[in-house]
Amino acid sequence: MSDFKSAFEKLFFIMCELREKCPWDQKQTMESLRHLTIEECYELSDAIIKKQHDSVKEELGDILLHVLFYSIIANEKKHFSITDVINSQSEKLIHRHPHIYGDVKASTEADVKRNWELLKLQEKKKESILSGVPNSLPSMLKSYRIQEKVKNVGFNFSKKSDAFEKIIEEIKECVDEISSGNLEKASDEFGDVLFALIGYGQMLGINSVNALEKTNKKFITRFNKMETIIKQENKKLKDYSIAELNLLWSRVK
Repeated sequence: MSDFKSAFEKLFFIMCELREKCPWDQKQTMESLRHLTIEECYELSDAIIKKQHDSVKEELGDILLHVLFYSIIANEKKHFSITDVINSQSEKLIHRHPHIYGDVKASTEADVKRNWELLKLQEKKKESILSGVPNSLPSMLKSYRIQEKVKNVGFNFSKKSDAFEKIIEEIKECVDEISSGNLEKASDEFGDVLFALIGYGQMLGINSVNALEKTNKKFITRFNKMETIIKQENKKLKDYSIAELNLLWSRVK
């Protein structure tokens, strides 16, 4: 614990010194840091997906730096300090785990998640469970979180087969709208298909956001290999027919 305390204090004092003396750090505001923080979170996500543990450690450090930076800026304006941030988080964790720190019983993960959502609703005096989903989330992640939150309070298909049938139903509706030539309604139905797929994946224990990102990376890797072969043959993509490109794709799979 003493090692952690000294390491944390060292980083905090470094950040305070940079804020005081470094021209770049002096100019920063919460608004100017915001997009950089988002970028750091995506870099952490990439490192986790790639299972690059050294990179995960580095990106976690970058995010910790941002937490300290925001807190230092807030303290300058007398809003809150890093101590306030840490204490409020400790209090929140204790309050939201009454099955550990109180007399509430929660024997399953589902019980814990349900209690968590209901306590959040009470704390923030919000009218909807879904009000905790940030508007600025990327669409797929937002769909995942929406369905996760309502599932936590019991609003979910009772069987996986029912969730799968919902996908089939939405696909049929989408195909019908495509056939009718109504692209606006087809777009709506296409969104319903994606939403249903995300929910079904969730029931299977599959995180659709992570799954799609892995597929993106897999596609990029294979396409890059195909491009390498084409360069080795001193040709360009436009020199190949679709059939020939499909053969190349099969070679690199």
